[in-house]
Amino acid sequence: MKPITNTLIACTLIGSSTHVVKAEDTRSAGKQPNIIYIMADDLGIGDLGCYGQRFIKTPAIDQMAANGVRFAQHYSGSTVSAPSRCSLMTGKHTGHTYIRGNKGVKGEDGFPYDFALKAGETTVAEIAQRHNYITACIGKWGLGSPGSEGHPNKKGFDYFFGYLGQANAHRYYPPFLFENDQKVILNKEVYSHDLIMEKALTFIEKNSEAPFFLYLTPTIPHADLIVPNNELGEYDGMFDEKPYPGPGYTPQPKPRATYAAMVSRLDRDVNRIMELLKEKGIYENTLVIFTSDNGTHKEGGHDPDALDSNGAFRGCKRDLYEGGIRTPFVVQWPARIQKGTVSYHISAFWDFLPTVCEIIGESIPVKMDGISYLPALTGEGEQKQHDYLYWEFHEEGGKQAILKDNWKLIRLQVNNPEKTYYELYNLNADPAEQLESSAQYPGKVRELKEIMDKAHTYSPIFPFQHESQK
Repeated sequence: MKPITNTLIACTLIGSSTHVVKAEDTRSAGKQPNIIYIMADDLGIGDLGCYGQRFIKTPAIDQMAANGVRFAQHYSGSTVSAPSRCSLMTGKHTGHTYIRGNKGVKGEDGFPYDFALKAGETTVAEIAQRHNYITACIGKWGLGSPGSEGHPNKKGFDYFFGYLGQANAHRYYPPFLFENDQKVILNKEVYSHDLIMEKALTFIEKNSEAPFFLYLTPTIPHADLIVPNNELGEYDGMFDEKPYPGPGYTPQPKPRATYAAMVSRLDRDVNRIMELLKEKGIYENTLVIFTSDNGTHKEGGHDPDALDSNGAFRGCKRDLYEGGIRTPFVVQWPARIQKGTVSYHISAFWDFLPTVCEIIGESIPVKMDGISYLPALTGEGEQKQHDYLYWEFHEEGGKQAILKDNWKLIRLQVNNPEKTYYELYNLNADPAEQLESSAQYPGKVRELKEIMDKAHTYSPIFPFQHESQK
């Protein structure tokens, strides 16, 4: 990377560090912003210091929060990976998205991949390309196999590096990764996260002169729980460990320390990105988002309660309780966002596409569930509000949830109509969802049930069991 040689024009204190603003920072003010969307895998909202974490240190992401805005109530597209990523890419909630669950398929190479996003679905990357953005997806894709119409190179990304399929992404020492449509053979000898980050930094380095969109999707802290050379750092010996013997994932004698070390490793790499943006003179005019694809997991030996991974919220990955879908959402854009702010705007993954459209001057597609949260980021203009948010999940008996005016209705055992039941919560008074009140408020249940039914459209690919006869 090139040394800094440009004339200094200002120094601004940010938190406890000094940010050097260079000439390029001011010259880039009139350009379209660069956009970096960092999405961790199965990271809980409680895993970050800026959301209350006490054990795991995340200084770089905490600094992002100090430099920008934290959202108090932001939601993932789903409670598992593929539908959440589809929602982010297409601006639709899971009542309308093409991909509504994790559905495995066998690729033409014989390896397992994921059901492909169809050609007719427009992604945020395709929209960015229309406005001369250089685009990359680096990390985990999960929306199409090699040769399929859902391959990232066919969905708006000029460059792809990482895992095409989720099954392979369960291993940090995989047999191979993909660079565009070519396999990169690793023979289970390379820690994938570190290679993914090197590719991301190289992409920023090479494309710093023109606007770029980097969709960075590291697999940390999804299980396996493992770090290279057992680099546990200060976490080694910190916890009362319960060894994980397997099966399914690699045995891990120190899962709590390893999980913490993985999160801190990701935080270290967020700092590397920030330092590179400063070095290249594009820090001020780069919008950086940090979030997670869904709530924390309970796999490979991870104990969310031991580390308070889901914070104050009930549930984890695969739940439609808050702990399964409420995610950390930290946004930094020094040129436009006021430092150290908190937004109480209720937003979700399907809002990202409309937000990018507003930023770059593209008309928002008509068939969108999302609304732009740009006013909530910048404090400029009137922020529209969602009438409701909706989720559906097709595992564990089938689940649906609707959120309106912070009243939340969850429908459980959807695939077993004779066993279907409802839970009602008021998140204003009960964000931890401990006080189920459906019997007390039958009128509210009826109101939300009607909206829930309208929000869901039938999908022949992801039907609920009672719809499969259609």
